[in-house]
Amino acid sequence: MSNMIVFGTQWGDEGKGKIVDILTEEADMIVRFQGGNNAGHTLVTGNKKFILHLIPSGILHSNKICLIGNGVVLDPEVFCTEIDKLGESGVNISPERLLISKKTHLIMSYHKELDQAREMAKSGKDKIGTTGRGIGPCYEDKMARIGIRAGDLQNLDLVWEKINKALVEKNSLLEKLYNQSPVDPVKVFDQIKPYAKRLVPFLADVSQKIQEAGNNGQTVLFEGAQGVQLDIDHGTYPFVTSSNTVTGNASAGSGYFYDMKKVIAVVKAYTTRVGQGPFPTELNNEQGEHMQNMGAEFGSTTGRRRRCGWIDLVILREAVRLCGPTEIALTKLDVLSGLETIRVCTGYEYKGKIVQHPPQEENAMAAVKPVYEDFPGWTEDISKISSWDEMPENARKYVQLIEKYLNIKISIISVGPDRNQTIRIMKN
Repeated sequence: MSNMIVFGTQWGDEGKGKIVDILTEEADMIVRFQGGNNAGHTLVTGNKKFILHLIPSGILHSNKICLIGNGVVLDPEVFCTEIDKLGESGVNISPERLLISKKTHLIMSYHKELDQAREMAKSGKDKIGTTGRGIGPCYEDKMARIGIRAGDLQNLDLVWEKINKALVEKNSLLEKLYNQSPVDPVKVFDQIKPYAKRLVPFLADVSQKIQEAGNNGQTVLFEGAQGVQLDIDHGTYPFVTSSNTVTGNASAGSGYFYDMKKVIAVVKAYTTRVGQGPFPTELNNEQGEHMQNMGAEFGSTTGRRRRCGWIDLVILREAVRLCGPTEIALTKLDVLSGLETIRVCTGYEYKGKIVQHPPQEENAMAAVKPVYEDFPGWTEDISKISSWDEMPENARKYVQLIEKYLNIKISIISVGPDRNQTIRIMKN
């Protein structure tokens, strides 16, 4: 067995979905281990485009098993919408190949209402830029030990009891702190009942399923959401997501001992960020517009314009330190075609000193000044090339530069959104 994990190294949106889709060919089982529908994977196969928020990307491969782990927070409505859309597109969706951990926590309607009420109550720099999809409040309930888990759907009396307990606190906050109308528990219960009937057949002991795959010598691919800089502990706090996005969480979020032979770091050839928070290499000029337009940089979940900037080797070093990648998948290299000069952030100036890793104090990243090195760009269109040898010299030098600074080999280069626009590199 040769297990793999794919993770994002920046602020998410690195193109993990495509990389997982490609590597799925080498796996038997695909496991999503954290996050919720606040992240999206865009996959392009031929003339079809799929945007998945909860279901692992491997579902497009008819002979693969896909699992949603206990570290995920699952919105039943979004899950059912996704399986319906996939089914309409001819994708085989059944409990034989798509399973949900009974320990997966469920996003309820009151989580979304509280999430949105909180963000509306904030102003200016205090806004986090949340998607408002109830992710944070659901994880809060998990930690407060009052959450509703997928396995609870087998016992609707228990669900009714938990809804009423949760709303004692939620309604107090909504009414007294945020001046919002209270949530009716009967309405919430009536909303969840039809989804319960649909979800129950998909429930399973995901941890045991992974163990069985291991016992049979099968390969499991673990799929993360977002990126390292959005990790609740290690990211640009407080402008982060509500779960651990680092590779170490694959064990906790799936119920399986961390046993990875391949750890693939997905690196976008430049940097993007959605929402609020510090972004040292952000560009508000023609180069940033070039990346935004050429890369179609709009969030697949929110539709919001992504902020764009030069590649930042400081945060990439941090991702390497935290996650231990064995190789890199470099995405969207084609977007940089046409830029006369490409800048690379190799360090930060912070409090009068040059630092090689992000400072750890809260909001310190907003106070750093990037240190750049400039390199010549290339004008050739690389979106149709199929081998390393066809790559323009300056593009090859750029790839080699990233490898040198991070001391990790680049094994995959994506030069477009389609599966076929991918170069696999075998190097000594």
